[in-house]
Amino acid sequence: MTGLLVCVAGYFALLLGIAWRTARHAGSDAFYSGGRNSPWPIVAFGMIGTSLSGVTFVSVPGTVGIEQFGYLQLVIGQALGYLVIAWALLPLYHRLGLTSIYGVLAQRLGPRSHRTGVAFFIAARTLGATARLYLVIVVLRWLLLDALGVPFWLTAAAILALILVVTIEGGVHTIVYTDLLQTAAMLLGLFVCTALLLQQLGLDPLAGWRAMRHAGLARLWVLEPRAPDYAVKQLLAGVFIAIAMTGMDQEMMQKSLSVRRLADAQKNMLLLGVVLLAVVAVFLYLGGLLTLVAPEVGVTARGDRLFPAIVQAALPPPVQLLFVVALVSALFPSADGALTALTSIACIDLLGLPQRADLDEAARKRMRRRVHLGFAALFMVLVLGFKALDDPSMIALVLKLAGYTYGPLLGLYAYAMLGRRRVADRWTPAVAVAAPLLCWIVDSQQARWLGGWHIGLELLPLDGALTYAGLWLLSRPAAPPSMKS
Repeated sequence: MTGLLVCVAGYFALLLGIAWRTARHAGSDAFYSGGRNSPWPIVAFGMIGTSLSGVTFVSVPGTVGIEQFGYLQLVIGQALGYLVIAWALLPLYHRLGLTSIYGVLAQRLGPRSHRTGVAFFIAARTLGATARLYLVIVVLRWLLLDALGVPFWLTAAAILALILVVTIEGGVHTIVYTDLLQTAAMLLGLFVCTALLLQQLGLDPLAGWRAMRHAGLARLWVLEPRAPDYAVKQLLAGVFIAIAMTGMDQEMMQKSLSVRRLADAQKNMLLLGVVLLAVVAVFLYLGGLLTLVAPEVGVTARGDRLFPAIVQAALPPPVQLLFVVALVSALFPSADGALTALTSIACIDLLGLPQRADLDEAARKRMRRRVHLGFAALFMVLVLGFKALDDPSMIALVLKLAGYTYGPLLGLYAYAMLGRRRVADRWTPAVAVAAPLLCWIVDSQQARWLGGWHIGLELLPLDGALTYAGLWLLSRPAAPPSMKS
């Protein structure tokens, strides 16, 4: 146990060393946009870790025993959604020279629409990041810290303090490089655990696949229209999830916009889609192996607890160490990127720091640090709230929250890019709040109103469509002003 803690501490020290080296001469431009000079292959590789997170690392393998390989339907849809981002959204962001992508809403719809988009992003990213952070903290406690009697709040505070130290100075310029290390560690943990489980079962990869098929774990396509994970619904939901949670998410786009050339940013996005699909397929394959090996090692846990329980019960201490490092590595690209993106949005879109002529660089830096600390404190409060909730499957909860919080963003962007009537800007906040409320009513009453049809992840496009419809109904017939180029 002591050796494991020492090795994890050494890994944290390496992260801090990278943060110190990259942040020594970082100014505001480096914090917000990486100086727009980040190498695209490094950005693409690091974004894999940001897209997956600790929820994917633990929750996705745990779904196989319940849903088989059905989750891959969603990820195939996401890969298609990345094409839309590469050829529709990235050219727009680069043409406008945006640091905050929500500048599109300001130029196209108006100031209240802009602030509404910012508010929904802050809500979406804060809830999503803290849900992921909570799960990783829980797993670390199962494996390490419960035996030492370390309280939950202290674990959360220590991890948040480390994330703060890594990001508070360098921002995007730092996390582009720390994400590279962390994604590599996460993927190493994935492949080593997969290989060792195959060895435990005495199977080669093809025999492992055949064993999963024989056990009824390998179903991919769900062709029953009334099923919650019906293939068509999952594919379409995946497309909209990618567009909203990546293409309209400042954290993800902040890294793509740190690449100088549009063509390189597009290559980054397309490569991300292909690699993400392959990596999630391996996570699901790993989940099948975990489900097969669980009875052999006496593990009865399911869902989020399955992977850590088998690591603890059946794998040697060096692999337990690698699992912990990989899990932490899966956490950090999501958490540090979210904290940086939230700080950037608050400073640029709400406080207008880059345009404040009355403040020098030192004063802007002080205000930026205070905002960064404020969001870290909010993360702490919400993590403690998720502890009280204790949902058994965090990936389902994260996607559910995304439907309510990213849906209005999807509707706002769709209207900004496709709407031909002038939006009633003063009514945008009311429309954006009403749409998720209507979705919640439909979701809560669907058994009575919809019969056998079950609304699942299509909640996100429904929320976006209601937002778009509300903006259109309240709009005026005059053509909107042309977008600045």
